[in-house]
Amino acid sequence: MIVRIMGEGQVELADSHFTELNKLDDELLAEMESGDESGFRRTLTALLDKVRQLGTPLPDDALEPSELILPSPEATLDEVREMLSDDGLIPG
Repeated sequence: MIVRIMGEGQVELADSHFTELNKLDDELLAEMESGDESGFRRTLTALLDKVRQLGTPLPDDALEPSELILPSPEATLDEVREMLSDDGLIPG
């Protein structure tokens, strides 16, 4: 799956990694619902770091359609709320 981190670029992630990423996504959703700003910031950073660690970066000139778009590390709680679906940032 091709994943874009806003402001950074794209990575390709194997589907097998999404179980691990969904755990962080669930934590992020819970922190957002409770208004836990520091927890939200910590978990968003952990989620994006894990995507970078597990993914293979695509060249900057690649024009692949992104199947998933994640917020930038500087995104606010309100900005991320606008990006959410019922499943969080990561479907499943």
